[in-house]
Amino acid sequence: MHDGSSVDELAKQLQKELDRYSPGEKLPSSRALVERFRVSPVTVSRALGRLAAEGLVVTRPGAGVFRAEPRASAAPAGDTSWQEVSLSADATAELVPRAVDASGVLATLAAPAPGVIEFNGGYLDPALQPERAMAAALARAGRRPGAWGRPPIDGLPELREWFARGIGGAITAAEVLITAGGQSALTTALRALAPPGAPVLVESPTYPGMLAIARAAGLRPVPVPVDTDGVRPHLLEAAFRATGAKVFVCQPLFQNPTGAVLSAERRPEVLRIARAAGAFVIEDDFVRRLVHEDAGPLPHPLSSDDHDGVVVHVCSLTKATSPSFRVSALAARGPVLERLRAIQVVDHFFVPRPLQEAALELVGSPAWPRHLRTVSGELRARRDAMAAALRLRVPDLAVPHVPAGGYHLWVRLPDGTDETALASASLRAGVAVAPGRPYFAAEPPAAHVRLSFAAVASVAEIHEGVRRLCTACEEVSGRPPSRVRVRSP
Repeated sequence: MHDGSSVDELAKQLQKELDRYSPGEKLPSSRALVERFRVSPVTVSRALGRLAAEGLVVTRPGAGVFRAEPRASAAPAGDTSWQEVSLSADATAELVPRAVDASGVLATLAAPAPGVIEFNGGYLDPALQPERAMAAALARAGRRPGAWGRPPIDGLPELREWFARGIGGAITAAEVLITAGGQSALTTALRALAPPGAPVLVESPTYPGMLAIARAAGLRPVPVPVDTDGVRPHLLEAAFRATGAKVFVCQPLFQNPTGAVLSAERRPEVLRIARAAGAFVIEDDFVRRLVHEDAGPLPHPLSSDDHDGVVVHVCSLTKATSPSFRVSALAARGPVLERLRAIQVVDHFFVPRPLQEAALELVGSPAWPRHLRTVSGELRARRDAMAAALRLRVPDLAVPHVPAGGYHLWVRLPDGTDETALASASLRAGVAVAPGRPYFAAEPPAAHVRLSFAAVASVAEIHEGVRRLCTACEEVSGRPPSRVRVRSP
């Protein structure tokens, strides 16, 4: 049995038995619990630690573990209604209200209920994560001399060098800052480059977390449509001209949610247009390490073609490892680097050194390239399985583009479909999907859902999830299965 599940089960069993003991009474010794439940001493220690953290038992070194005294009754609830006035009073002076709708972010972060298949996830399923390699890297990192000391403010030099080599072009280690995950890096970049109330150009559709960051900073996201070749340059140029924006945020490689790759013809156009507007391009290169087995050579980061400091580059290890392995990089050239550094320091001080040391250990180990190769093959198999299952079971759902990288498919719903109703029906059927509305800064042109194939345990689970999605579609459309029309892929 997995050690984590053993700890859970033992903690639950001990909690059930606490009523046998009076407050302050001593529980059986750890040795007695090991013998009775036939588990390891580590499992007993962790289970008791969990109960102690919940305030149910008290550990006294050298004496044992005792049932805790009953908690004092909760204080009567206060009146917090005054906050509604206070929080909204200053909104009248704000050009853009900072109230943020986090539903689009929460849709990919919230853990689904037991038994629900996670088609809405934004990270690799534990079955795809390099758990052993990360654990070994963290253990080795903890033994490094000075591993628990204060790191350099900009990050460990060796880690900055590793990120700089991956970015390529003229970027050097001196132009890289280590940050705590891509979301943190994007927050720093937007705060550095745009004052409150300013417009910021974004791809449409785009990542809801970035829209939430912009709105929380008081910025005005202005959508620029994308197609299968990425952002459309003539619309980007028109948006800069109409708004006077000085920032454009884009994902040139396997864009979220469409999976589009900015074409070779459009790459220089985007840089030229931004440079002419005196604007920065924030390049969110979030998923380069989740390329599929059949992708072929990837285009270099946009920043590698940038000679004038137009591009502020963001990349991360998180998507290819674990949601808790929050190590990323910000890279920029010119005076803007000092502003990025200042905001990063004020907001976060630095990324914990043990995590940086663990990142170095991980990417320098033989397990790292093996992990990337494994994930590359797995993602291709899962992508193909999901695309085929959708064509077979729910052909009314259109998949206009099947990407060669990333972890999801962007699905257009039939005209007139209520995507919120479909998301609710899907949840009742036992599969969680991400509605498309939060991916748009303005009114969407059609209803969509995003379906992740990386946040599930297996190909078999993908097939079962699509079967459940088919049930939800039938419920929302009101049509029996025999009336589902077949559409060519």
